[in-house]
This record gives sequence, structure tokens and C-alpha cells, in this order.
Amino acid sequence: MTEQTTVPARLEAIELHRIEVPLVRPFETSFGRETVREALLVRVRTEAGDGWAECVAGREPFYSSEYVDGAAAVIEHYLGPALLAGAGRGPHEPDDGPQPVGGGAASAIASVPAAAAVGPALAVVSGHRMAKAALEAAVLDAELRAQGRSMAECFGAVRDWVDCGVSVGIAPTLEELLDEVAGYVEQGYRRIKLKIKPGWDLVPVGAVRELLGPAGLLQVDANTAYRQADIPLLAELDRFGLLLIEQPFAEEDLASHVQLAAACDTPVCLDESILDRTTALDAIERGATSIVNIKPGRMGGYLESLRVHEACLALEVPVWCGGMLETGLGRAANVALAALPGFLLPGDTSASDRYYAEDLTEPFVLGTGEHRGQLAVPAGPGTGVAVREELVQAWASAPPLLLR
Repeated sequence: MTEQTTVPARLEAIELHRIEVPLVRPFETSFGRETVREALLVRVRTEAGDGWAECVAGREPFYSSEYVDGAAAVIEHYLGPALLAGAGRGPHEPDDGPQPVGGGAASAIASVPAAAAVGPALAVVSGHRMAKAALEAAVLDAELRAQGRSMAECFGAVRDWVDCGVSVGIAPTLEELLDEVAGYVEQGYRRIKLKIKPGWDLVPVGAVRELLGPAGLLQVDANTAYRQADIPLLAELDRFGLLLIEQPFAEEDLASHVQLAAACDTPVCLDESILDRTTALDAIERGATSIVNIKPGRMGGYLESLRVHEACLALEVPVWCGGMLETGLGRAANVALAALPGFLLPGDTSASDRYYAEDLTEPFVLGTGEHRGQLAVPAGPGTGVAVREELVQAWASAPPLLLR
């Protein structure tokens, strides 16, 4: 490897931890039904201290081609060795890839040379963005903890609290859906997102709109479940006054998203289609999306997410932070990201008890009073949360793996 694809010398080892965390209730989308969150945790050990991160890949390759077994294998055999092999040749600037539009992301990336070096060091491996994102986030956490800086400060956050939405899966019955949504409204969530699929769309959306009233913030997420022939059906969603319809068609099918955007008044938002700054700008230019869902795992890391945010901010395209059933570890970094100025819509940064009876870190709890329906942005160094290592051991589904 050349000096332009190395990371600073302080990286000593990488640990991989496989855990299974029970969900408080099953979560169903058009891809399937989950009752447990299988997570891959990455811990990097450096001369200055440790850093933790969570890989957002799911148990099965349904939402994405990436999945936990694959992410663990590619880190063990390729990404981890590449990162460790580069850890001895000194810091460097990132390569001349896609550059941020504004100064905020440029400043954040320039201020974290170790984390900024991870992407170039791993570029030899094609794809596997979620695995790469976990390594980058762990290095970033370690680096910022050593500096005594929070992710929010590094990213350029402008808020101490962020609005929270909640993602509601496909329920067994309409009555159960309405009971679940009513509970979230009572808790104070500021936006409801409904998962939809063919056969579970107009009726549940209409029922939830009636429950929320005309002023309640409501959006839907199709997770690529529809086809171009469904455009007339999807256009009927206009009558429900939705914030947006998220990713109705396959991630490669920008043409159908363009047609839907022209056929309906509801804004079209892209999720799975947006992999980086380049694909975001292309989709916006084509008219395939007017809102962007930013998920750092899908984009290969928080630094690329900053580039996407800056590009959208310059074009006045709203963004919001998506979720992947993260534990408190991944949620902490997402909340810091959601505090940036371009995040104008509530994200899927819900409280810990939305998914877990007990969280891997100190729990995220919805605020009260003027902060009802919001989460506080962590202010401590790095992610600002502490991993409960006793739970990592208790929930382990495989022995930890150490790479040196």
C-alpha cells in the first residue's frame, strides 16, 4: 500500500463482536419480519484509547446486499488487514474523490485525519459500504475521544436537541397498527412513518391519517416494494397529505421515480438509491427525488454523509436521518448527524425503548416540556455514550474476533 492509502500509526488492533438484542416487538417491512436485532460491533484499539461502532447490516441480505455474516467476513479477511497494514506510515490527506460543497464538511473531515484516512485505505475492496462505515466510525470515535471532542462538534451541529420520528412496521391487523401509532403519539413523537407494501397501503395510511388529524406529520416508506405499473396507485396517496413517499421502486430504477414525481404532489424521497454525493446529485438533477434520506452505513460512513448533506444544503434539498434499528451506539452518532442545519425533517432517531427493553448504552429517552418528542444530542467525547461491555458479553452470539 502507498502512503496515500494508510492510516496513522496508533491503530493497534480491531475487535469484532457479534451480539443478538431482543426487540420489544416484532418489526415487519416489505422485506420480512424481525424479532431480534443481530448486530456486529467493531472496537478499535489505539495508542490513545479505544473506539466503538455498530455495523448496520441486517441478519439477511434483503434490505441490502450486505448482511452480518458477510460484513464480519470481509472485515476479518480484507478490510481489517488493509486498515492494520496501513497503520504505520503516518497521517495523510484523503484522496481527490468527491469533494464537499460547503465549508462545514470540509472542516470536519480535515479535523479528523485518522478517520479521513480510512476510506482511501479500504478503497481497494469494492462495495461493502456498511462494513467500511463501521470501521470508519470506530476510528472516528477513538480519535475524537482522544481529542476530547464530540461527534456533534466535529460534524458542525447547530442544535442541542433533534426532532424524533418513529418508524412503524407492517402490523398483523389494522387495529393493532392504530393502537401502536396511538401509543407513539401519546409518547410525543413528532412524525409517524408507515412501512407499506402492495396490499398494505391506501387503507392503513388513510386510517392513520384519520387518527393523526390533518396536522399530524405522516410519511410512508415502501422499501422498493412497488413497480412502475403501480404509479397510479401511489399517486392516490396525495389525498392523505404526506410529507413524502420513500423509495417505492428498485434502487437502480431512477426513471420510475422521475415518473412518479411528475405524476403526484407528494414529494418523492430516495433512500436505497443514494450511495454517496455523486448519486445524490445525479438523482436530484434528474428529478427523481426532492428529499434525501441519509443513512451513514449505506453511504460508507459519516464523512461521506457530511458530503451529501453539504451538497443537498447548497441545493436547498431537505435531508433527514434514516434508521436501521440501531442500538444506542449507532443511535448516538445518528443523533449528532441529525443536528446539522440541512436536516429539516424529523428522522428515525427514536428513543431506545422503541426497540429495546435494555439498550447497549445508556438509554436515549424522549424529552419533556419544550423538548417533548426530541432527543438530546450527546455532548461527551466521541459518540458521547459508553458501551456496556457486560451486555456485549451477555448478548454474544459468537466469540469475539481479534485482528492485529
